[in-house]
Amino acid sequence: MAKHTAIEWTDSTWNPWYGCRKVSPGCKHCYAERFAERFRGTADHPFSTGFDPTLRPERLDQPFRWRSPRMVFVNSMSDLFGEFVPDEYLLQVFDVMRRTPQHTYQVLTKRADRMNEWVRSQKWVSTAFNIWLGVSVEDEKYGLPRVDLLRRTPAAVRFLSIEPLLEALPGLDLGGIHWVIVGGESGPGARPLDPRWVRSIRDRCHREGVPFFFKQWGGVRKHVTGRVLDGRTWDEVPEAVQSVE
Repeated sequence: MAKHTAIEWTDSTWNPWYGCRKVSPGCKHCYAERFAERFRGTADHPFSTGFDPTLRPERLDQPFRWRSPRMVFVNSMSDLFGEFVPDEYLLQVFDVMRRTPQHTYQVLTKRADRMNEWVRSQKWVSTAFNIWLGVSVEDEKYGLPRVDLLRRTPAAVRFLSIEPLLEALPGLDLGGIHWVIVGGESGPGARPLDPRWVRSIRDRCHREGVPFFFKQWGGVRKHVTGRVLDGRTWDEVPEAVQSVE
């Protein structure tokens, strides 16, 4: 399957809106904000308003135009459950996912509280095999409460994106979690990633039978640091994804 994004754990991205607001330390060096703000004020550019939250309804039907099934990261340039997104618009986005079951949608948020409440109000989502729900985790203070909320959110697949990993996570509980992605921060000002933190999560995943995906070491030059951990790459994924192609 041809990839349409540089993000290692997905095939394509779908952004029915752009822009976000910072909510925790993991947002400090947001790659999406850095990219979007380069074009603020550029006439007729998708990011002419920089990283200000902006709905893009003309992109809603994009998945219908993709001929082959693919893994789709929803809102790589925002947060699907941002407080700035109206419930009515969320309904439209999820309706597209429901009507395109050939694709698998990876939904990732830092607003786990809204996701939990909203998904419980839309009971059909929990039975949609092609909608995976995940939360971002960067540290214990902000990240672990999101994991607890995700665990209580009905979904076919629940996953963690532990990126940027900013500290050790000895309190991480993988109960009810089906996939773990780990990565370091990249770009200007990138905060360091201790290999011991990564190994600890990998080893816990293996003890508990949870697929482990190591995305990157990160740093200012992530293409140099690469993504090899202990002599190999770690590209484990849930069984469901292996049948999508």
